[in-house]
Amino acid sequence: MSLDSRELRTCLGHFATGVTVVTCQGEAAPHGATVNAFTAVSLDPPLVQVNLDRRSRAARYLPGQPFTVNILAIDQLELAFHFAGRPQGEEVVWLEGGLAPALAGCAAIITCRPWRTYDGGDHILVLGEVADIQSNGRDPLLFHRGRFHAVGEPAAGTPWVGTLDNPSGAGWFTEYWSAVVERKGHDR
Repeated sequence: MSLDSRELRTCLGHFATGVTVVTCQGEAAPHGATVNAFTAVSLDPPLVQVNLDRRSRAARYLPGQPFTVNILAIDQLELAFHFAGRPQGEEVVWLEGGLAPALAGCAAIITCRPWRTYDGGDHILVLGEVADIQSNGRDPLLFHRGRFHAVGEPAAGTPWVGTLDNPSGAGWFTEYWSAVVERKGHDR
């Protein structure tokens, strides 16, 4: 079965993502690329992954270099366009003094040391070990079905209850093991 690349891209666009600008030191100045193919990989060690088109300049600069994943805030649409190769006239404000160049005003900043680079077909997969993080609670810029979006109202329900990812630690796993420990204590 042969897939039409345009149809595949449209289908994959149904997965909403955040919008990031991945930055590193270029040949003479900081360089960045707008990337929505970003994901957390591991908490121990702390790893993240960005995927870059092999034809991009960022794919030449990033492997083996410290880099920053700048999670854009809702009011940074112009920066998304700027680093996608369509400057909108807004001045780029860089933060200085970090392991890798970073952008000012982002919702979050994740600075990484190089970890590994892998073949990903027409992309390269770059893993970075998280060295520093910053966040300020600002809402992120989102991308879905070819358009930029803002975070909407939360969906109804309690998504964490009964899951292993429950941040309060009160998921089924914690409850199960608490009961096992309690039962073993009574069996002595």
